[in-house]
Amino acid sequence: MPTTEYTCVLWDVDGTIADASRGILPRLVAVFESYGLPVPDASSLSLWIGPPMLESFQRLGGMGIDQAAEAVARYRALAAEDGYAAAVDLYEGVPELVRDVHAAGIPQSTASTKPENQVRAILEHYELIDQFEAVSGAASGPEGQHEGKAEVLQRALTRLSAAGVDVSRPVLIGDRHHDIDGAALYDIPVIFVDWGFGEASEAEGSIARVATVDELRELILPEGR
Repeated sequence: MPTTEYTCVLWDVDGTIADASRGILPRLVAVFESYGLPVPDASSLSLWIGPPMLESFQRLGGMGIDQAAEAVARYRALAAEDGYAAAVDLYEGVPELVRDVHAAGIPQSTASTKPENQVRAILEHYELIDQFEAVSGAASGPEGQHEGKAEVLQRALTRLSAAGVDVSRPVLIGDRHHDIDGAALYDIPVIFVDWGFGEASEAEGSIARVATVDELRELILPEGR
């Protein structure tokens, strides 16, 4: 039986499980150059990782909704050409924790605004797919561009519930304020991880903030398993 107070664990992906920054900036540069626009500075890359791309192309790229939607399509086409798991690294210690949570009998799901086919490709590439009872991300088509954290959380909980998982006491692991804002709609507590791309101020509203995987382990596996 699980030794934690949580009945299931929901994981954000970018900035929490995986660091995709090596691939993101070159694709952003290519998209902006295709429009003849100034390219994002490398120092601002962290602002792009985590939020839905449609939002970022509008808020950070200064695009209108139609151009932003087209830019997302161009970006995703480049990602498909590269291979969704290309230039993606996993944070040290996180795969082992995912496996230990699974071994402890605590069901897990992803809850990422990254397109679901990309999330699945990363987990399959790193042989983590079988550690999750459900894999949930944004829809891979144009409709997915408008989905935020709340929508993917609802999908994750629905799929877990359909699989017979007790979703009465979930916890979300994430690194951006989008995780906390989306989870608040469902009263889901959030543990904020410092190794991602969020600023310290974005942790406001989380139930805990952790700097290391060992600290996270203590919170979701209290006996240190």
